[in-house]
Order: sequence, then structure tokens, then C-alpha cells
Amino acid sequence: MSQSAKSNMRLLAGNANPELAQEIAEHLGISLIEAQVGHFNNGEIQVMISESIRGKDIFIIQPTSQPVNENLMELLIMTDACKRASAHSVTAVVPYYAYARQDRKTRGREPISAKLVANLMQSAGMDRVVTVDLHAGQIQGFFDIPVDHLAAAPAMAEYFKELNLEDAIVVSPDLGGVTRARKMADLLDVGIAIVEKRRPRPGCAEVMNLIGDVKGKTCIMIDDMVDTAGSLCEGAKALKKLGAKEVYACCSHGILTDPAVQRINDSVIKQLVITNTIPLAPEKRSNKIVTISLAPMLAEFIDCIYNNGSVSKLFK
Repeated sequence: MSQSAKSNMRLLAGNANPELAQEIAEHLGISLIEAQVGHFNNGEIQVMISESIRGKDIFIIQPTSQPVNENLMELLIMTDACKRASAHSVTAVVPYYAYARQDRKTRGREPISAKLVANLMQSAGMDRVVTVDLHAGQIQGFFDIPVDHLAAAPAMAEYFKELNLEDAIVVSPDLGGVTRARKMADLLDVGIAIVEKRRPRPGCAEVMNLIGDVKGKTCIMIDDMVDTAGSLCEGAKALKKLGAKEVYACCSHGILTDPAVQRINDSVIKQLVITNTIPLAPEKRSNKIVTISLAPMLAEFIDCIYNNGSVSKLFK
């Protein structure tokens, strides 16, 4: 698309993932808005947009990754700044949606934080939200504005196709991830297995059973996120005990809080493939961790939204 055809499109980046924002801008052939997203002396967030955005269609690139509350507030304040500057529309491109694990009450006196975040985004004035692999798909229903829920599976499947793995099988690490695993299996044209596990307490998982046969096969475990990597590494160990030849893993969001990287390095996992929805800090880099970019997919999606084109093909 020519520069003149993009005359009303503007990209604004916060501090959460400026590298992804710059890459998206390069794919679209436009520049990021000149803006300062910083702090007052007391720590309050200060946003100053240095150019006119009146009547423009703004796309804010800002995952709500660590530090979660800081990045979430940046997103809300940037949205408010754009609305008060008379932007025509504000679309929040939030590759990683924070608080998604708190999407329902499992016991008394618990919050539904995913709904609270949706309310905050709408109250700030967002017209549309674009996100990638929500922890629970029903979070889309928490919004009364359009939500585009993209999947990273096609990009990860392309990576595994290039590896030419023999006797591959996709493994869901739990019953809740079967749909995601089935999509990956269909993309790779391979079978599927399911790990049955229970969580005696938050952050702790025990493998109970395996549905399917992994003996002599190359397993590809797929999940939406990897946090401390405890469940992932235990699942990989169980697959090896059941006769798996090799174990690969992939996820959309590499949160990787300590001691995740050490666990992955010490595990039987041959390679963990993540996307750049969350920036990988230098101290979290490892020979076992590979990052693939979703910038081309997000740029194409932004282009479709801006031109009022059909986005259905990007959901396939």
C-alpha cells in the first residue's frame, strides 16, 4: 500500500515492546508517531505526543507484559491522550493480554481480573482490540467493542515444517489446550496426544495420564504461555519416560519468570519456540530458546483493519 493510501494511519508505541512496534512499522512502510512515554519525578506516567493526530486512525502497539501494571497504565494513558487529541479511532494492538488467567471465579472471594482489564480498556476509549492467543477465548465476550483474536500457531507451524521432524506428534499439555493443539496438528498434518494433569495448588502441576501414543515419536508440546516452566518441563519428562524420541515445545507468550530459563536448560526439551509478543530480556536468552516474529502477521492485520478489508483469511 502506498504512503498516500496510509495518510490517516498512525502507529504509536509504548515502552513494553518497542522492537516489535518498529518491525510492524517497517512492514507497513510508515514511521512511528513521535511521542514521549516517560515518567514524572514521582513515578506517574507522562505521555506527550509531538505531532497532530486529529482525525487519524491510531494503532497503539503495547503488550501488557512485565512490568504488567506499568505497561497496562501506559496503554490506558496513551489511549486517553489520543482520544483527547481528537483521533478518529484508536485500536489497541495488545499481543499479550495481562490478567487473562483470572477469567472466572474458581472459589469464593476471587476477582475476575480479565473482565476488569476489559472494562478499563473500554473506559479509556479504545474502539477496537487486537490480541494474540488469549489464555481463555471467552475473554473476547468481556468486551462490548470488536476484538480480533489472532493465533500464533500458523507462524510456529511454519518454523517446525522447516525442521522436517520425523514421526512428529503434537501434544497438548492439558485438556484445556486441546483446540490449540488440534489446530497445530492440522497445520502440520500430524496426530495429537493429550497430557492429563491436575493442579494441587497454583503454579504446581502433576502429570496423571497420557491420551495417545508417543513411543518413538518426536513430540511438539504447544501452550499459550510459559511462565515458570514447571508444568512444561514435567510434561516433557513424562513424555520421555513414555518413550518419546525427542521433545520440542512452543508457546505464544514467553513470560519466563525465574527459574524458567534454568529449568528449560536443565530439561529434556530440545528446543522451546516462542514468539515476540513479549520481548525476551538478554538475561533470559538461551541456546534452547528460539524466537519467531509475529510482526508480518500483525502488520497485515492492521492493514486489513485500516482498509476495511476482510480479516477472515488471517484466522485460518
